[in-house]
Amino acid sequence: MFADEPVVQMQGVSVDFGGVRALDSVSFRMFPGEIHSLIGENGAGKSTLIKALTGVQSISAGTIRVRGEQTAFTSPADAQRLGIQTVYQEMDLLPNLSVAENIMLGRERHGRFGINWKLMEADAERALDELGLDLDPRSALGTHSLAEQQLVAIARALAARAKILILDEPTSSLDQNEVSELFRVLHSLRESGVAVLFISHFLDQVYEVSDRLTILRDGRSVGEFLTSDILRIDVVSRMTGTRTRGLPSPLVADGGAELSAGAARPFFRAHHVGVNGAIAPFDLQVGEGEVIGIAGLLGSGRSELVRLLSGVERSDSGEIEIDEKRVRLRSPASALSQGVAYSSDNRAVEGIIGDFSIAENILLALQAERGWLRRLPKQHRDELVQSYMTALDIRPADPEALVKTLSGGNQQKVLLARWLALAPRLLVLDEPTRGIDMATKAEIQRLIAELAANGMSVIFISAEFRELVGLSDRIGVMRDGRLEVVLENDDLSEDRLLAIIAYGSQAGAGDDAESDER
Repeated sequence: MFADEPVVQMQGVSVDFGGVRALDSVSFRMFPGEIHSLIGENGAGKSTLIKALTGVQSISAGTIRVRGEQTAFTSPADAQRLGIQTVYQEMDLLPNLSVAENIMLGRERHGRFGINWKLMEADAERALDELGLDLDPRSALGTHSLAEQQLVAIARALAARAKILILDEPTSSLDQNEVSELFRVLHSLRESGVAVLFISHFLDQVYEVSDRLTILRDGRSVGEFLTSDILRIDVVSRMTGTRTRGLPSPLVADGGAELSAGAARPFFRAHHVGVNGAIAPFDLQVGEGEVIGIAGLLGSGRSELVRLLSGVERSDSGEIEIDEKRVRLRSPASALSQGVAYSSDNRAVEGIIGDFSIAENILLALQAERGWLRRLPKQHRDELVQSYMTALDIRPADPEALVKTLSGGNQQKVLLARWLALAPRLLVLDEPTRGIDMATKAEIQRLIAELAANGMSVIFISAEFRELVGLSDRIGVMRDGRLEVVLENDDLSEDRLLAIIAYGSQAGAGDDAESDER
């Protein structure tokens, strides 16, 4: 199927950033005429590997060979000279220029009087014809769809005689028809002998288009496989580090996006809420004192879903009801006014203010809700801060300490204290225990259980299936931008969550699942 010799071979490659090893003795290879997928969760090392392969980042150890010759990249220009071209998710195109100008940028044909526009447009048209694209090379790039612009970026790479084409999340903003057109082009490139590296969070697309895949986890290579030889559930298991004991029995609960009601009285309802092209419309209802876990791989839409429910992002369909009254959550502030508080997974950017003290961070939302001209009395401030610092065991026990000096776990506790000070009815937490020590993680898990026992509702995202199973009353599974199914947590297993993420809501429905859903 593939050539005998790899066109690219990385052996024992390591990359260090300021004493932190981002890539640890990784080996990776690609063959001419193959589509090779690189997959892994956030922080797995995908971006670092790409940077090492394209000359953006120097390697600390190991070797890189291109067409059998060992090479040392000192810049992206070195990689490009060897035929390595990259099309990034954020394309570096110029919409005000023509299609031809974008394709031939830096490689324009010149004559006696400057650029020979006729020859340049002919060269661009040949590059478009190679991909089977019917685009006018003289048209302004900005008049074309995002998908067409992405194909122009690929045509530019081919015009630069690319032999190795790297596509970084190329389908993240495309609809299904546009994805199909992109895949047609990729198959055409494969037939012409180009090696394509396809990076995507969408497992269905990986299986649809790729011949081979490499899995990374925590900066290390987990393995290389022919796509046809590895089950999806095994891919997910290796990506997440969760062991599986085989495909579970058929699901009891199913029904697509619609969620069944929990035992508690539902007070929060989302009806057909979604964002076109990003999150398929879904229904969700939350009971008082209920804990709903959200599972799914990075890029599945799990964060986007909770941001829609918290007013951080706006939906373009459906409606939300609280206590059977329709409400508009236009912003996080409007959501807070309805008793819905959201804590982001990116606490450094959307959470803590490092140069503020512990006390200032805890009181920030409460003071903003009250109004900056109506300052909280000092005694009340001090008592409130001290009560939450004691209840959450925030260390150091100095309310004037700057938050940036705290550990990640204590920073997370400060964020929780900020939202709890508002006494919300629904607390929405995105990865509240990620990147913190085991003892602090256990404290936060205990806090979530106690809040629910006292009547507060909680929706939380976690990449750890054991945590979801241990804390949740119900678990919704996100898959490729769709709320696939919700399960009552009645002896729910981690294996079942893995199976749904890998295969969809019909996982385990019969003996043919393994062969049919590779």
